Amino acid sequence: MAEGIMRHKIQQLNLNASVDSCGTADYHVGDSPDMRAQQILKTKGIDISNLIGRQFTLNDFENFDLILTMDKNNYDHVMYLARNENDKNKVDMIMNKLYPNEDIAVQDPYYGGQQGFEDTYNMLDLACKKIADELSNFN
Repeated sequence: MAEGIMRHKIQQLNLNASVDSCGTADYHVGDSPDMRAQQILKTKGIDISNLIGRQFTLNDFENFDLILTMDKNNYDHVMYLARNENDKNKVDMIMNKLYPNEDIAVQDPYYGGQQGFEDTYNMLDLACKKIADELSNFN
């Protein structure tokens, strides 16, 4: 969901930026996003049907300037893989963009029904808006 929302905001603002998403575990590699996530985003004018799950790799430290995680477990996993301080400095939890140093986790919508996906969308939309605004200052 975050990738789709961020791509949409980058496109709307015509920013020179790229975005990708991945998981820290391999159990969704090659899968399309959950249909409920696709449905929620479609109602917001965002199509994520073409996205395919992949797993985080060490190359992501080379390919991206910022690596945002959804929760503390993912944060800890990515930090464990960090090879040096430069890698570590790229990593943060996405909601820290709105609430610095509070380490608020994005709700996993999977078991929350349709409302869970709506709530997760709302959290991510606010965080991605903040990120897009910050990127606007660099473009």
